[in-house]
Amino acid sequence: MAQGKRISNDIGEDALATIQALGAAVKRARLAAGEGQAAAAARLGVHVQTIARIESGEPGVAVGHVVGLLTHYGLTLQVPAAELGAA
Repeated sequence: MAQGKRISNDIGEDALATIQALGAAVKRARLAAGEGQAAAAARLGVHVQTIARIESGEPGVAVGHVVGLLTHYGLTLQVPAAELGAA
């Protein structure tokens, strides 16, 4: 995938809704922590625009950035045990 390509048309509605829900959760957690996007970006080591893209639910953001931000604010994702062994 080329850098900057937007993939929202390439994924299903359920996946897009999940990504948007994650972004909204991160934004609520950031605001509850009293941090601005610039502070969150500095902590994660990314550009402030990346934080905005995560919070807006843009699906083209690297999963590592999303998970890093979730972790920073104490948010976790649960993967069913059956999925962990599937490959």
